[in-house]
Amino acid sequence: MDEKHNQTLTDAQWDAELALKLHGARRLTVAAWPALKEAGGSVVLMSGNSELFPKAPYTAVGTINAAIVALAKAFSDRGIADGVQVNSVLPGPVMTGRRQSYLQHWAPLHGMTVEHATAAFPKEAGIARYGEPEEIAELMAFLVSPGARWMTGSALRMDSGEVKSV
Repeated sequence: MDEKHNQTLTDAQWDAELALKLHGARRLTVAAWPALKEAGGSVVLMSGNSELFPKAPYTAVGTINAAIVALAKAFSDRGIADGVQVNSVLPGPVMTGRRQSYLQHWAPLHGMTVEHATAAFPKEAGIARYGEPEEIAELMAFLVSPGARWMTGSALRMDSGEVKSV
């Protein structure tokens, strides 16, 4: 997406992006809540680093990620009474199909090959490498394990130090 993409999104495009990520997470959690309450279960919502440091070209992403963190915290408040643990994870740059697609679009707009953009990003972001989906999955598995049972309402960042905070 070009640098002006998020400033030129139509209301319908914003609604579609909200429906996919924010409302999808909300609807799934609400639908599962009775079973989660009965089982004393756990929810982990996926957000992203742009929640803390939104950037103009990615206004929708940052806004939606911030809303997901707020949603998880609100659900965790209800979860305390209902016995449901709720947290969120904010991954940094993970090499997924979505990131590859983004790099394929972004690189030519900035006069780079995809290979150059892919190699340059970690250094520019101040990280050693891209994360792997399995690393995020391991954090999520910990959050629903007995070892993290007392943790609720937390937003955990995993990003190789791109953002210097938890």
